[in-house]
Amino acid sequence: MADLAGVLKELEQERARLDQVIQVLGNLVGRNVTGVRARRPKRTLSAAARRKISLAQKARWAKTRRTVLAPVRIMSRAARNKIAAAQRARWAKTRAQQKKAA
Repeated sequence: MADLAGVLKELEQERARLDQVIQVLGNLVGRNVTGVRARRPKRTLSAAARRKISLAQKARWAKTRRTVLAPVRIMSRAARNKIAAAQRARWAKTRAQQKKAA
């Protein structure tokens, strides 16, 4: 049993030594002890780059909105005139019926 306790003590010492080595290496690479990356300074973008990103995002949004909405239907002039004439005829018929009733 005494031999097992000695082996356990040696393993704990080795673990402590390895923890120190890992910490030193982590600091060299830019990581802290928990493995989270060290904070880097924020990058600044030029006004032109921000504008380019903004326009690209607006184009993406417009594209998704376009696919969601129903497509715009364009009617020919002849079809529009035909519908308008039919509507005028319906109103004329309604007015004629109102004159008879009155």
